[in-house]
Amino acid sequence: MHPALNIAIKAARRASQIINRAALDLEHLKVTAKQTHDFVTEVDKAAEAAIIGILREAYPDYGVLAEESGAISGNGAGAEYQWIVDPLDGTTNFIHGFPQYAVSIALSRGGLVEQALVFDTVHNELFTASKGKGAYLNDRRIRVSRRLRLGEALIGTGFPYRSFEHMEAYLAVFRELAQKSAGLRRPGAAALDLAYVAAGRLDGFWEFGLSPWDMAAGALLISEAGGLVSDLAGEGAFLESGNIVAGTPKIFAPLLQTVQAARTPKLQA
Repeated sequence: MHPALNIAIKAARRASQIINRAALDLEHLKVTAKQTHDFVTEVDKAAEAAIIGILREAYPDYGVLAEESGAISGNGAGAEYQWIVDPLDGTTNFIHGFPQYAVSIALSRGGLVEQALVFDTVHNELFTASKGKGAYLNDRRIRVSRRLRLGEALIGTGFPYRSFEHMEAYLAVFRELAQKSAGLRRPGAAALDLAYVAAGRLDGFWEFGLSPWDMAAGALLISEAGGLVSDLAGEGAFLESGNIVAGTPKIFAPLLQTVQAARTPKLQA
């Protein structure tokens, strides 16, 4: 296993201790609203601080892009490297005791993600990937599903909760896919949804308006598990646009075509 991925795993496990301890006493959790329907807890902040502390101790020159702390620049030879961190993806689920949330950590070099992990702290499921080395769930190799037809596919998504300017586009795509797929799921933690595509539990996924820390790790997991990932134009700029479509090799194309055709008004790719 790559040394940087080992450090990321150490950081994720430290964060999981903080998260799991807090999950036992949610009634006393301090919650604040960053904006409408977008919450942050003292747990998000403590978990992120623990993660960044471990990552920076091992790789002091690497940059960091984290949900709560923002961007920290790298130095010298490490400047081309950047950790991309979501300490608790699915905060709203966590606050309500809904057991679907995860830690997500990725490492990019020159803008390309090379190491990734998504750690489901509730179920102790650790999804990892290194570029060119495959994707794993608790050290067992995983592959995307062999589903061939969109009509048989279970598709994951996420609906707007902060900004509702693209609601009509979401509903248009939802309407089409509800009829063309075997079913749609909206569990509420995009990083974990993407990991589920890599593990074959979902056959595809699409969402608009995500942040890089929601997608970076999960996208590498999918590509290393044999799947395909793109923005709405079928290109690779999803980290920049925040719009993502992913799926098995056979499901990806009809899923992307459906999303492209249905979304109105047209969104940035």
